Amino acid sequence: MSPTVRPDGVSPPPLLQAVHLTLEYQTERGPLRAVDNVSFDVQKSERLVLLGPSGCGKSSILKALAGFIRPSGGRILLDGREIAGPGPDRLVVFQEFDQLLPWKTVKENVAFPLKVARGRSSSEASKLAAEMLAKVGLERVLDDYPHTLSGGMKQRAAIARALAAAPEILLMDEPFAALDALTRATLQKDLLRLAHDMQFTLVFVTHSIEEAVLIGTRLHLLSARPGKTIATIETARFGPDDLGTPEFQSVVGEINGALFTQTASIAA
Repeated sequence: MSPTVRPDGVSPPPLLQAVHLTLEYQTERGPLRAVDNVSFDVQKSERLVLLGPSGCGKSSILKALAGFIRPSGGRILLDGREIAGPGPDRLVVFQEFDQLLPWKTVKENVAFPLKVARGRSSSEASKLAAEMLAKVGLERVLDDYPHTLSGGMKQRAAIARALAAAPEILLMDEPFAALDALTRATLQKDLLRLAHDMQFTLVFVTHSIEEAVLIGTRLHLLSARPGKTIATIETARFGPDDLGTPEFQSVVGEINGALFTQTASIAA
């Protein structure tokens, strides 16, 4: 998705920026560099996908964007201000199914952050939670508890909880990776529908090339550890109806070649 151009011909500043981002972890053998000098930006309502092989630092970047880990080099800016820690302006949906509070109902899980982080009254939070759960197809299980839900339903509830809080950016770390193929395809389509209807901004992590091309308006390709930028690719033209078409498969093949060549050259 190209940034909206103002009447004066100038593009608005990005909502989110990673500037020369470097991430390291301390180990017994010294610092281990996971991400090396990666820069990208994300425009409002854009869906940026971080794509690369396992261990390339995708999830580490997402944790840094969320404020869970501090960069060892570079900066992360949101609306031009440096991120100093976690906040309700950035919410994460993880791969794990057990993200919901087991002692609260589905509706109570979605309403809880609305009251705590957004200061909504109980009645207002409950109403908003029910509305958002209806948008993800869970209107029939509002009063059920998480242990009664399937994996796909739990992920729908987690997405509803995040979107109900109206974050500036939704961060998703391989949220569909553990689901069966049919459920995964259904949730991918649902996410795209919600993105179209709500125009939220998304940073999405995956190791699936097909999923990346489908979900993203733009892809940021990363090399094997330490993750470095390989390329950025525009994919906003693709949707669910394009799956399996020659153009879609051609782009998937090009991305696979770029990732494989880069990984192989580093391994050599």
